[in-house]
Amino acid sequence: MRVTFLLSLLFFSTVVIAQVKESDYPLIPMPASIKAGEGSFIITAGTKVVSTGTHFKTEVNLLCNLFATSFGKPLSSSRTATDKSINIDYDASIKAEEGYKITITSKAVSLFAKNGAGMFMAVQTIRQLLPPSVESKNNKTVTSLHLPAVTIEDEPVYTWRGIHLDVSRHFFSINYLEKLLNVMSLYKFNKFHLHLTDDQGWRIEIKKYPKLTSQGAWRTFNNQDSICMEKSKDNPDFVIDKKHIIQKNGKTYYGGFYTQQQLKELVKYAADRHIEIIPEIDMPGHMMAAIHAYPFLSGDGKSEFGELFTTPICPCLPTTFEFAENVFKEVMDIFPSKYIHIGGDEVDRTHWEKTAACKKLMEQEGFKTTAELQSWFIKKMEKFFTANGRQLIGWDEILDGGISSTALIMYWRTWVPQAPVEAIKNGNAVIMTPGSPLYFDYQPDKNSLPAVYNFNPVPSNVKEADRKFILGAQANLWAEQIPSEKRADYLYMPRMTALAERVWTNQSNYASYIKRLNYHYPRLDILKFNYRIPDLNVLESYAFTNNTTLSVDKPLSNLAIKYTTDGTMPVSKSKIVNSPLQVNQSTFIRLAAFKPDGTRSDIYDIQFTKQAMASPAHVANLTSGLNCSWYKKQYATTTLIAADKPGGIAIVPGIVVPEEGKAPSFALQYRGYIEVPDNGVYTFFLTSDDASMLYIADRKVVDNDGMHSAKEKNGQIVLAKGPHAFALDFIEGGGGYTLKLQYSKNGEAPQDIPANWFKH
Repeated sequence: MRVTFLLSLLFFSTVVIAQVKESDYPLIPMPASIKAGEGSFIITAGTKVVSTGTHFKTEVNLLCNLFATSFGKPLSSSRTATDKSINIDYDASIKAEEGYKITITSKAVSLFAKNGAGMFMAVQTIRQLLPPSVESKNNKTVTSLHLPAVTIEDEPVYTWRGIHLDVSRHFFSINYLEKLLNVMSLYKFNKFHLHLTDDQGWRIEIKKYPKLTSQGAWRTFNNQDSICMEKSKDNPDFVIDKKHIIQKNGKTYYGGFYTQQQLKELVKYAADRHIEIIPEIDMPGHMMAAIHAYPFLSGDGKSEFGELFTTPICPCLPTTFEFAENVFKEVMDIFPSKYIHIGGDEVDRTHWEKTAACKKLMEQEGFKTTAELQSWFIKKMEKFFTANGRQLIGWDEILDGGISSTALIMYWRTWVPQAPVEAIKNGNAVIMTPGSPLYFDYQPDKNSLPAVYNFNPVPSNVKEADRKFILGAQANLWAEQIPSEKRADYLYMPRMTALAERVWTNQSNYASYIKRLNYHYPRLDILKFNYRIPDLNVLESYAFTNNTTLSVDKPLSNLAIKYTTDGTMPVSKSKIVNSPLQVNQSTFIRLAAFKPDGTRSDIYDIQFTKQAMASPAHVANLTSGLNCSWYKKQYATTTLIAADKPGGIAIVPGIVVPEEGKAPSFALQYRGYIEVPDNGVYTFFLTSDDASMLYIADRKVVDNDGMHSAKEKNGQIVLAKGPHAFALDFIEGGGGYTLKLQYSKNGEAPQDIPANWFKH
């Protein structure tokens, strides 16, 4: 037997006898190599942190201060080896820049690295091995802490492990950025992509152009704000942060900006945690805030929303480049990062087609398309970046019209799967940020966490020899509907931890990850990071013939499950689900989980429907497959499809999209029968991006209508053995589709529907 710990007992604060496995250590990301040891190392206020050299002064201070709350003061550092010490040592044999080794025995703790970045990562591992209470600023002092015996050798798989935040659409304080950086460092992220400018707000002080912030940083409430205001009626996380609202000249304005001094201090805060801040000044599109402040930028003084995007700056005027270079000079003075992000996405180039200066320049340069004109602008800016010792990053649209091989490509358009391949052919390195699953502003559901965890940064169409061009991955958070810091927290976490393991270890052991994740929630509570409470094990629609029960398991032990039956929102005073709820008639129930501090989970709306078992259809001469009608047109909802005639009909073996029906936007109607083998309660799980509806036996089973990202909805129906009328409508609104239908019977795990069930 080994002397070790039980995770359930205060995170190693109590030493017990048990067998420990490597996967029991609550580490995220899981190290590349970890071997369980015997016993534990006891830390007291008198324990010394010993470093005989001068390589790791910052990391020594960081480690000493990690214990300040627990013992009432930091640990002391020393340059003389002592018994029972924590040793910080230089190791030239470690090859990876962020690699490290840790050895913990009952006699000593030893941390090895060859540079500060590696030693910092070692300290973060120690941080996670300590109880969550070390994070508290108001903790009661203790006499000792325990580190479990273990041997770790670790280094990252990917060099780019990024988190992005859009501070333009809604503004976030410096304090919040520091909190985010602190949590990023805990999970070993090393890149913070700060999206500083966009149509809705300019957030960085540029001294040469003061109106960028005096005017461009402020706005009256817009349509994004009104959406948040409406949602705030049911969810306080959508309340617009009052810190960023001012009254001026009798009007209400929303916004804010960072001074250059604030950003320089933020850069240092990040650098101390070995995180590089990548600033983004998005151009030539998404520049409305700048154009309103300095109208000459658009060429004709106008800036407005077009059919899809806003008027861009005009790349054909010398004043545009003078402005851009002056802005980036000040940006470079603030941010020492190797990389500068120029955006380059979603540019409405039709404006240039009407501009005399652009027509003239295109004729001079021999350009046939405005895409070439945008490429010319990006290349010219890249030369400026290169001359100043920086490397340009752009969204994958900068590939259109051509780009140099030295630019970095940030891939996000999931509906353009060839973009990473084309970038690699051109010699460009790629950072993976595909909208699905790495746009964290998309509303999460029960499938979001495994989707991030199982995401492979290397696309399947990239050759093995080209894998080196994929630098890593990054999660993006676009803030159109994120008006508060709590809402941002909720969207980041816990998906951030899943990405952390993917880009550091790149291993797939979801069951182990979930086990380890459960021990991180108390730490996040202390850090005041408003994570999304894990999903409740309930469906959206239940069907029954006589009576049924609803049982709800607590995903975390400190939760209280509360409900209402009158349609109102569950609140802290609502009834508690202490035992299975008995249901004997059609009922609508609303559920939510509550933490002790009153934080509420998502609301779960559950419809119980008492129904007679659906009788099988009396049909003969059925053959395999379904009829699939396609419509190459854009629709807002599935109800609008029926008014049109289909472009064609195909016989498909199941819920598959026929090649002849595909288009940038299209709709499909599947018709036929589903032949179930037994009587029973069947649950159907319908996932779609965008809209979908499922009807069986002329009953609506799943409603997943409306335009949205990939989302699963479910529903039940009681079916007798035999064939039943089947109808499924689907809309792809543009930007890449998802369509999947699964089933389960009598509560079993979801599985694919056998092809021989579908008939027509």
